[in-house]
Amino acid sequence: MVAAVLGFTSFFLRNCQLGTKLVSLSEFTELTSTLFSLESPPSLIDSSEKFRIVGIAEGKREEGKGKKKKKVGKKEEKIKVVDIREPHSMLEDDHDEGEGFDNESTKSKVVENLRQDPDEDDSGLTEGSETEDVGFHSDEEDIGINSQTASEDSIHLSSFDLHLQHHLSKEEIDCKSNVKFSWETAAVGMKNCKWIGTGENIIKDLDINSCHGLKAKLSEHWMDVYKTSGGKDISSPKQSMFFSLCSSYRDILYCNKRPFYFKGLEDASIMDAYIMHSLNHVFRTRDCVKKNDAKLTKLKEYTESDKFRDQGFTRPKVLILLPLASIMYRVVKRLIHLTPSAYKVNVEHKDRFTTKFGSEEHTGDIENVDESENAKPHKSSKASDFEMLFGGNNEDDFMIGIKFTRKTIKLFSDFHTSDIIIASPLCLVNKIEEVGINKEKDVDFLSSIEVLIIDHADVISMQNWSHVHTVIEHLNRLPSKQPGTDVMRIRPWYLDDHAKFYRQTIILGFYSNPDINASFNHQCINYEGKVKLMCEYKGVLHKVLPEIRQIYERFDVDSIVEADDARFDYFITKVFPRIKDLDQGGTMLFTSSYFEFIRLRNFLKSQNASFCLLGEYTTQSDISRARLWFYEGSRKVMVYTERSHFYHRYKIRGVQNLIIYSLPERKEFYPEIVNMLDGSNNMTCTVLFSCLDKLRLERIVGTTPAKRMVAAEKGVFVFCH
Repeated sequence: MVAAVLGFTSFFLRNCQLGTKLVSLSEFTELTSTLFSLESPPSLIDSSEKFRIVGIAEGKREEGKGKKKKKVGKKEEKIKVVDIREPHSMLEDDHDEGEGFDNESTKSKVVENLRQDPDEDDSGLTEGSETEDVGFHSDEEDIGINSQTASEDSIHLSSFDLHLQHHLSKEEIDCKSNVKFSWETAAVGMKNCKWIGTGENIIKDLDINSCHGLKAKLSEHWMDVYKTSGGKDISSPKQSMFFSLCSSYRDILYCNKRPFYFKGLEDASIMDAYIMHSLNHVFRTRDCVKKNDAKLTKLKEYTESDKFRDQGFTRPKVLILLPLASIMYRVVKRLIHLTPSAYKVNVEHKDRFTTKFGSEEHTGDIENVDESENAKPHKSSKASDFEMLFGGNNEDDFMIGIKFTRKTIKLFSDFHTSDIIIASPLCLVNKIEEVGINKEKDVDFLSSIEVLIIDHADVISMQNWSHVHTVIEHLNRLPSKQPGTDVMRIRPWYLDDHAKFYRQTIILGFYSNPDINASFNHQCINYEGKVKLMCEYKGVLHKVLPEIRQIYERFDVDSIVEADDARFDYFITKVFPRIKDLDQGGTMLFTSSYFEFIRLRNFLKSQNASFCLLGEYTTQSDISRARLWFYEGSRKVMVYTERSHFYHRYKIRGVQNLIIYSLPERKEFYPEIVNMLDGSNNMTCTVLFSCLDKLRLERIVGTTPAKRMVAAEKGVFVFCH
């Protein structure tokens, strides 16, 4: 404190005559006394900025050479603004608007003159067409708590402010590559599950009974939605915990979410949580910009200061990646429903959105359509989950921008001026490739993404996870063109190319796999740290109907690089000799990878084997022909892929001998495939696995057996139900 005031005194003596008035010694003494009385005085004063003091004038005085000072007017007290420009963070500035200072203090007078009446309906950002809006709305948590000092107010800062106002040091950046999961905590509401994380254990201190950090209007509306839903939506501890994790701005990997197409209520509750987190982030960003706009409007002169740095290169702040247009329709519909009424007096292009992305049963107001009607299953021989997932719009190349203005939600807004972008990985990859061909195009709208949400990651992995990898690699890059944002308002860490360390990534799915884990471990480098859900599985062997011995054979592998070759070598030396001389047909080779499918096809062709193919790229006519050949026995071997089963869910007749070359990623496929055995006395089932298949293995046989099978000395295991 003493050093701060001494610095202030030195600065004053050098610069006081730059102001519009020369203050008296008594006035200066009063000003320094005020600084001592503050619990959080300004610690630094930048001598490069202009310092102006207009104090309490007891009368206007004029000075002349060799003449007495003469009173010019009647003695009066006139309070004017004390403009002390100091380089402090916007985090402090947000709480200057509380009543935390003495009414006579210099700093409180600055705040009083800069205070703006709240506008309940404001919702525009300066980046875009709504620049005429000058009001702003702040909830109580945005402006601090009455009768508290600035240092005490910092306790009440939202996680949004704490996250974005953090100054990242070089040491923090350098240590990101060595971060390891260091703690674990039991997961609330989830039996046999636990959270593991890096850095400080935040879960033990989370208050799951309150939506801490959520704006008051959003929180009230969220609760109102639950109260008026007729009991269909219930706020659970699991949902509250997940929202609290989102609000902590950690990276999150949550891959045990029961999806809606399995009638999973958990999916809807988790979706609500990340939608509310996205809305909260967008509205807090908007409030921050509007407050600073109001302050700058009050200032006669604009000088560069970090406290007004509140934007990125472009406006979009939230990116949600989804696999299918029907799921995107479901998310947007719920987003509109969860947006408070004050912000959605009008929803532009709602009919166009319903026509383009909805299905036949999507009629009426999209925000009032019941969740269960989004993909109503039809009577079909297909599995019910297949009908629920693929019963709507199956397009996988889509993208939509959503923009919030004063009282309007604008669908199909320009991507560069949207607040939220919802897209498929395929569509974004296509746009990235277009930039390489046409230099006039750009994907700069990806440069300022601060929250990335990847939902239904397991379905996306069935499509092509490499697209997600490509999209993440192109996030938070410096823009290729001059940004439309005022450069003086861009946050410093954007200019330093550190935005990727501030981006929060949330990955959600039914299960995880090595590709998803690799992206989470290596591409998610949020300085806040990361948390991951780990669960134990019971397995799905009890769903196998035929009484058949399932023989699991383990092959040795030294490294992940050699895994594919080791699997293929084991097949051609140990497994294929047992089936090549069989007189009976009906042998199915099931593989989870298209590359394995091609390798087996080439090998069987080289052996002049009698086989047929049923892969994801096989034409419909060839599929029908192959199924008929296999059933009649004119082709002894069929090679079938997991992706083909995922997209078509065929029931193959005539299977006598099942060889699972590689375990399926989706655990529900295992009993479906084994149940294709037609019940003859000669049925056999052989499964190949290695220690690197532990994630798939535990979902099928259970966590405890999987650990034993991977570590045991013997390499053959038999299950019979």
